[in-house]
Amino acid sequence: MLSLNTNAAALSTQTALANSQKALTASMTRLGTGYRVNSAMDDAAGLQIATRLNSQTRGMAVAQKNTQNGISMMQTAEGAFSEVTDMLQRMKDLATEAANGTSSSDDKTAMQSEYDALGQELYNIMNNTTFGGSKLLAGGTLGSGAVTFQIGASASETMSVDASTSMTTLGTDLLAATANYAAAGSTGTELTATANATITKLETALKDVGTVRSALGAASNRLDHVYNNLGNMSTNTAAAKGRIMDVDYATETSNMTAKQMLLQAGTSMLKQSSSMSQMVLSLMQ
Repeated sequence: MLSLNTNAAALSTQTALANSQKALTASMTRLGTGYRVNSAMDDAAGLQIATRLNSQTRGMAVAQKNTQNGISMMQTAEGAFSEVTDMLQRMKDLATEAANGTSSSDDKTAMQSEYDALGQELYNIMNNTTFGGSKLLAGGTLGSGAVTFQIGASASETMSVDASTSMTTLGTDLLAATANYAAAGSTGTELTATANATITKLETALKDVGTVRSALGAASNRLDHVYNNLGNMSTNTAAAKGRIMDVDYATETSNMTAKQMLLQAGTSMLKQSSSMSQMVLSLMQ
């Protein structure tokens, strides 16, 4: 129907142009940002899933840092206990030598002097080894109770390491093995009076150190496996988020080209639709 008041062809073409323009804008936005989902309007469900995956990925990244810090703390304690082991071994050597019948009183006195100095350093290591500014061994992080590590993105993913009982036992046995462990500068009698009995006390202390080191080593190994597993989960979770959020440039470029052509065609047709009114005037001549 030819009409001056209503140009149906122009109205339809304007609607098609608006839709093409909207689609072209969306394609250009996606290509410009690199994201398929730039607002909840683009994919409400997808955005919700991607946000949850992003939260999980970030949580796991922090948990990986936590495990590395935990391993570093364990390694600091392990280094201290390695030195304690060496010192106890030397003290046992001195006690074994002093217990021999060929050692004179002067020999034992000289050995006791070294033994006392080692006892003082044992106290120093056990009470002043720190990690991050906090005491780590006797009376510190590992000696005062269980240590909890956050090893995942959720609240339930934790790991507890409790070496406090073994640490208390070690402190008691170190005190029994050398008077200088408790009172630096005191005159010990472990070698001059009871060298043979001291050998057994040192063996007990060495066993205690081995027990603590074993527990710390097991915890460190577990944290190392936790770190590796977190890395694997983080990689796959990030990939899953990318499949939802990232734009496929090949597909979106094709969409943009198609919308550009439709926009050009619609503009041309809108211009042609205005000529229909001229046909009405020609009938009236």
